[in-house]
Amino acid sequence: MSHKIIVPIGPYHPLQDEPEFFQLYVEGEKVVDIDIIIGYNHRGIEKLSESKHFDQVPFLVERICGICSSSHPYAYCLAVENILGGEINIVPEKALYIRTIIDELQRIHSHLLWLGLAGHFIGYNTVWMWAWKYREPVLDMFEMVTGNRNNYAMFKIGGVRRDIKDEDIPLLRKMLDELLPAVDLFRGAVMDDPVIKMRLKDVGTLTYQQAVDWCVVGPTARASGVNIDIRRDDPYGVTERLDWNVILEKDGDIFSKTIVRILELYESISIIRQSLDKMPKSGVIDAEVKDIPEGEGIGRVEAPRGECFHYIKSDGTNQPVRHKVRSPSFMNVASDKVSAVGGTISDATITLAAVDPCYCCTERVAVINKINNRKVMNGWDLVKLSQEKTLKLKEGYHGRPK
Repeated sequence: MSHKIIVPIGPYHPLQDEPEFFQLYVEGEKVVDIDIIIGYNHRGIEKLSESKHFDQVPFLVERICGICSSSHPYAYCLAVENILGGEINIVPEKALYIRTIIDELQRIHSHLLWLGLAGHFIGYNTVWMWAWKYREPVLDMFEMVTGNRNNYAMFKIGGVRRDIKDEDIPLLRKMLDELLPAVDLFRGAVMDDPVIKMRLKDVGTLTYQQAVDWCVVGPTARASGVNIDIRRDDPYGVTERLDWNVILEKDGDIFSKTIVRILELYESISIIRQSLDKMPKSGVIDAEVKDIPEGEGIGRVEAPRGECFHYIKSDGTNQPVRHKVRSPSFMNVASDKVSAVGGTISDATITLAAVDPCYCCTERVAVINKINNRKVMNGWDLVKLSQEKTLKLKEGYHGRPK
């Protein structure tokens, strides 16, 4: 009779930049079951949103995720604009193009970051160094357009906060042209490398039906042949006016997830080029929105990891009554329950990383468990708790309060 043992991965582990706990049940080297335990990041962002006025919230939700730091404010703005009558009826033409350019630059940034980490996790550090080297020009483009390399502060209800200068457009095109050979390099390095194929093919497989049953989104779903993409299915920005393709693979293994992300780099570059070509040379970039009427709205954006969903309820005041966020990682991480089972322990670690998880994205309501009851903390409780802990740290360090 076989004997199961438990192998813990996390909450702190070299493979994970954020705390999350995956408890593997193994027989020998084979994973026969897995428990996924979340809840190590207590953030309270949804509750904090209700204490901000509508124009402050984009700066708050931008910090849900550093890599997807335009997806969340974009989805939030779409949700509020949904109450106002829809993005296409509110946002000026030029701002629609700028929004799309920022959204696709973010996808390139995220996919290159993931590709580098994926190379590092399987011991292919050359890919890591290459990917992060060519990430730098993308961050330079962000800095040129937004003034920031991360947390871009571009989105606002009714448009964007900053225009793209005419003199910057030729340089942006040149930098995109120089990025294409790097993508070709990655495509050849991954698709034609027999060692990578042996390591990633038929590992961490998520079948088409499993992908549907577990409701995964983004590249995780498309790698299993699920033909979904919010940019096409529920268009926003100017994506429906442009020529681009939804990338699909059918095998659902880690190799397929890698190929989808690499090929999506080509599509994003093409979308940005077309947007720069078609964007109006002049025009306003911000519609003046004075009041948010009573109502409910939703916003959906195809973040690099998949569908980012925001819900807003307004009572006619200058603050949201309710703000609900569902990140793509919240959907994708759960699929490890099936994709990691059946493989080895060493396969499980890279399978967990293959969905490009962002654990802090999944956790926004802070909960503190008491002995016999459960207390949900609001934003002011979190501030008070932080102040008390800071005071204790000062007392312990200095020996007396200051």
